[in-house]
Amino acid sequence: MSSKDVILGRIGRALGPVPDEPPYEAAVDRDYAREHGERTTEQTVDLLAENLADYRAIVHRTGEDELPDLLMRLLAYRGARNVLVPPALPPGWLAAADPVRIHDRAASTTAELDRADSVVTGCAIAIAETGTLVLDSSPDQGRRRITLVPDHHICVVRVPDQVVSSVPQALERLDPGRPLTWISGPSATSDIELDRVEGVHGPRTLEVVLVTGSPEESP
Repeated sequence: MSSKDVILGRIGRALGPVPDEPPYEAAVDRDYAREHGERTTEQTVDLLAENLADYRAIVHRTGEDELPDLLMRLLAYRGARNVLVPPALPPGWLAAADPVRIHDRAASTTAELDRADSVVTGCAIAIAETGTLVLDSSPDQGRRRITLVPDHHICVVRVPDQVVSSVPQALERLDPGRPLTWISGPSATSDIELDRVEGVHGPRTLEVVLVTGSPEESP
């Protein structure tokens, strides 16, 4: 018997028998509000746009047909010569743009990813009440690292299918076994004097495109 066993045995005898406890699911009170207030779908999307902008994300709204032209303009404005793309990014999204596409590969080094001017991804869920985007590494989003290394991230959110009001509603639709990345605005931190610095552990610029329309309508 080790010293650890002796000590734990003494502690157990001092505490006495442990009473039976209800299972965790029954012990935790779960009658908290699922969302704060009642909103229409349009109001929920408006709240998402407002909170995204409050976190200094740049928000755009467009239809499915106008999405390729909008992405072309956003990339051209940034002067993006190459763009990092996940494996299953809908091909129609970048149909109007002509950057060099850097594909998400397991063998890519951090230095290679850092040479990408921009990254364009889809989204798993967008949470209106917190202005949060959640990526789950699905094929249209790629590995987590491709959204953390490049300095400019364009995230496309389908409205209203991928928009929920609250965190509890988001958790119900997410797979906890997947690598989840929760994004609330561009990467930033503040020092003791509250001087804000952006681009510390992620993109300095986050642009969110809220796109309406059916995926089947994309070119």
